[in-house]
Amino acid sequence: MGQQIRLEVVTPTGAKVNEDVDIVNAPGYGGDFGVLANHAPFLSTIKIGTLTYENGNTRESLMISGGFCEVSDNKITFLVESAEVGSEIDVERAMRAKDRAEKRLAQAAQQAEDFNRRRAEIALQRAVARLKVAKN
Repeated sequence: MGQQIRLEVVTPTGAKVNEDVDIVNAPGYGGDFGVLANHAPFLSTIKIGTLTYENGNTRESLMISGGFCEVSDNKITFLVESAEVGSEIDVERAMRAKDRAEKRLAQAAQQAEDFNRRRAEIALQRAVARLKVAKN
């Protein structure tokens, strides 16, 4: 096994992940990125999406929503609003949230409501990300 990097995923309710891993892939606002051991230091904003990490032959996925990431001293730390593993996701609830968000988006587009449209877009992104992680 090669070198590893320490992965920490922290939400307002506490640590979600704290382990050494081989690689981390995350959804940044500047585009998705991957981090291996001994990566150069950097900061990034994180968007709603799927964070994946691998340790040997094991690959794990988390749905994460908004936050920040820092890589420094062979450690990658995510401070995010929420993080959910697939087994925690209520698929039916996520489907209902997706449907509601799509309806709100359609209504907001007809009424030119920027605020409601943005809220619906964020809700839709969360629902789609949850469904993607739940499938894995």
